[in-house]
Order: sequence, then structure tokens, then C-alpha cells
Amino acid sequence: MPSFKMRYLLANLKRTTKKNTKNRIRNKNKNKNMGKIKNQSFISTTEKLPCPEEEEDTDECFGLKSSAPSHTHGVQPLGNLYLNSCSINSRDTGLGNLHTLSDELVLEVLGFLDASELGVLATVSKSFSVFSNHEPLWRNLVLENLVNGFQFNGFWKSTYVAACYPSFDLSSNVIEGFKVRDFYSDYLFQSWLCANLEMKPEWLERDNIVRKKGISVEEFVLNFEEPNKPVLLEGCVDDWDALRNWDRDYLVELCGDVKFSVGPVEMKLGDYFRYSDQVKEERPLYLFDPKFAEKVPKLGSEYEVPVYFREDLFGVLGKERPDYRWIIIGPAGSGSSFHVDPNSTSAWNAVIKGSKKWVLFPPDVIPPGVHPSPDGAEVASPVSIIEWFMNFYGATKNWKKKPIECICKAGEVIFVPNGWWHLVINLEESVAITQNYVSRRNLLNVLDFLKRPNASTLVSGTRDRVNLYDKFKNAMEASFPGTIEELTQKEEEKRMQQKKPSFWDSVTDANMGAFKFSF
Repeated sequence: MPSFKMRYLLANLKRTTKKNTKNRIRNKNKNKNMGKIKNQSFISTTEKLPCPEEEEDTDECFGLKSSAPSHTHGVQPLGNLYLNSCSINSRDTGLGNLHTLSDELVLEVLGFLDASELGVLATVSKSFSVFSNHEPLWRNLVLENLVNGFQFNGFWKSTYVAACYPSFDLSSNVIEGFKVRDFYSDYLFQSWLCANLEMKPEWLERDNIVRKKGISVEEFVLNFEEPNKPVLLEGCVDDWDALRNWDRDYLVELCGDVKFSVGPVEMKLGDYFRYSDQVKEERPLYLFDPKFAEKVPKLGSEYEVPVYFREDLFGVLGKERPDYRWIIIGPAGSGSSFHVDPNSTSAWNAVIKGSKKWVLFPPDVIPPGVHPSPDGAEVASPVSIIEWFMNFYGATKNWKKKPIECICKAGEVIFVPNGWWHLVINLEESVAITQNYVSRRNLLNVLDFLKRPNASTLVSGTRDRVNLYDKFKNAMEASFPGTIEELTQKEEEKRMQQKKPSFWDSVTDANMGAFKFSF
């Protein structure tokens, strides 16, 4: 991961040093955006990070959540060290010979240690204590070892200790409040900052999606599904029982002890809400369960597929069809980084509670900061959602092909065409239902996708990745004989029509700029 862009962090913090000191430092470092955070309590008690008076560009002002705590161990951004000539970085002195390693590499190495080894290492020095208590390390230990669920205790380390060492007296553990003086690290500070930043108003302003209410299925197919364009649909789920019933209390009581998929673990809904109420991290866990209707049938009966999406040809596979529907629950800040929906399907997403910010790019535009492999089997998006907005969102304002954006609120449904890249972040605690489907409009795309040479690595949501193409094609021919051939023929005719020259192209001499006649 590239170094954290300090201009996004520090250009907005009030400078506390004298002007001549700032000018001397600025000239020395050639960095107009470098600022100083005098101490951690300043930003932890300030909801809005003010823009410096000398900065002309006000687009980089950031606000912290009102509940944002100070960094657990007093870690400060590296820019503070540059502005304090008397300080040394205790990070380096405490790591000894390992100080030459990047923070990312130090944490990568520590990721191979178990809980006991991390505990021993934390006693070596204050610097090792900061690294060994880095919350994502303990989060990984929890998710790897407590796959049947856990009860979150405010911190990942205390959660792990309480579950695995119940006799340990957590009341005597003061690690969470242990501060280390003069510890500077952009990487560690970045994680805290991204977990505590509010969404900037300008990140939410753009709303350029087409909105429709009460349109016919024919209009939807003609104007959106066939041309493969997103649309936000209003009023089509107003009669759902889910829209009226699905608040916290109802869901917790209805689901009881049933466990749902939350990343790599299974959790009761009550335990998940306990986690989501307390968590303050850069990438909150997302409840995303494809079997919710089988686990709790009443959940599946309290909504129905909107009329626009009822043709779902994957249904011919019966129980062998890939995963296609999910209940999605998450706190503010949770969401999905850029991805394309599986198996070349289209999708719809209905918000039942809360609201979501959507950013979508067409299939031929790869979002900035996203790096798909040549075969499409993997997508590398090394930054978190909030960091993507900080570092890349602004650049899209000047793109010729700007992303489609909207805020989808409770009772609204967004149509996501096949192949479109999309990012979603919850602006508040949200509950949603989403389904992927195959209609006649994208049937050929799905078949082409399933028969790719590397389909075994591309296909998802099914145990039989290799044979899905043959099973689906055979089932289609049995249930809808002639459909594939008819659609293939229409697609070929369409291609020929697009290649066919117009009348004027056929009678104009491109070289002479005059007409040519043939008799």
C-alpha cells in the first residue's frame, strides 16, 4: 500500500506553531500541506477539522465523528515529528534493528504470531506494545478462532481474552488506555482516522441517477435493462411487510438463536448488534447471509421480488442455482468496496431501514484505485471505502465518464446492471435485501461468462463451478426450448445492423468528399 497522503490528513488541522517556524519547516520540507497536531486530545475533542486560513483550497476539510475517541496509544501522524525538532520517534527506538521495516511489514510479521506470543512481545518495549496491541491483529485472531460467534467487548483484544481466557481479570488490564509519548506513524494513525471520519458533504451531494416511480415493466426493460443502465425505483416495495416490521427488536426476537454469516464467522443477530453498537474501526464487519430465508422462513415471506425482476432464469436450476439473495445488515461506515456482481448477473437492492451511498462505474471504466487481474479472477482494492473517498473520489469530478451516484433510502430500490462496478457505504445503520438474477436481456452474457476457460476460478456461489455452464444450458433448453438460439440470432442481427453502413456512408466517397454512383 502506498504511503498515506498526508495532505488529506493535515492540511485541515489548526496550526499551533508560530508563523516563522511554520515557514521555516515548510521551506525545508517543500510540503505546503504539512500541519501539526499538537496532541491527540485536540482532534479527539474537535468535531470539525478547520481549514487553515492560508489554504485557498477548502475542498480538503474533514470532520471527525462526535464520538471519536483519541487514538488508543497516542499515536500521531508522522508530520508532527517533522514539526517538532526536539522530538525523536519512539517507534524507531523501541523496535531496535527492526525499525528499518515499514509499519505494514512489521504488522505482517506479527500476524504470524498467536495471542500468547503477541502478549509476550508487548512486554519488550513500548513500541512493540503499540504494534502488538494493534486492533486488526486481534480482530484476525477472533475471526480465525471464534468462528461460531463471539460477544464483542469494545476492543478486539479484550473480546479474544474474555472468550479464550475467561479466568483472566480484564478489569486490571489497562492496555487500552496505555499512551506512548512521541510515537509517530502515518500507517497506524491512518487506520484510526479512517475509522472516525465523517463523510464529507460533497461526497454525498452528487445524485445523477435516473429516478422513476410507477413505470411499467416494458418501460423498465426498454429504457434500463436492455441498454444496461442503472435506475433508482421508488414506490415498488411499499406493500412489503418487511418495510413496516424489520426494526431491531422485531428481528432479534424473530431470529432468536439463529446464526447468520458475518464475514468468516456465524453470529446471532443480538450479538451482531452488540458488536455494531460498539465498534469503531476502518472496515466494520458486514452481516451478509445468502441462506437467511431458509434459516428463518418468515423473513423470506415478508418481502416479494419487485415486478421488474421476476424473470429469473437461474431458477431453472432449482436448488443447484448459485447463491442469489442476501439479507444485509451493517452499521454506519460498513459496506462493500468496488466489485462487479458474480456470474455476470444483474441485481436489485432494496433498502428497508437506513440509507446507502452508491457509486457506480460502467463496465468499460475501471474505478480509480481498483486493480483487477487480467483474467478478472481477482480484484485488488487496497484501500478502505472511506480512504477511497479521501484519495480518489475528487478526481472523478473531472472525468468524461463520471460515475453514477445516489443515496438510496428506505423504501427505494436500485437496479445494478451486469458488469457495472459499484461501491456501497452505509450512512447509518441499515437493513437491506438484494438479489442477483438472470433475465433474457443478460442470458447470453451469463452463458459466455460460465463457459470461460477459467470459469472454475470466476464462478461463485456454488460448489460445482466447473459444470455450471452445462447444467444451466441444458436446463434452459429443457424448460425454454429455442430461447437461446432465438436470442443468439437476434444478437447477431443486432451486430450486423451496427456494422451496416448508413445510406450516406454508402454513397459518399470518403477520399473525395463527393458522391459516388454505381449502376
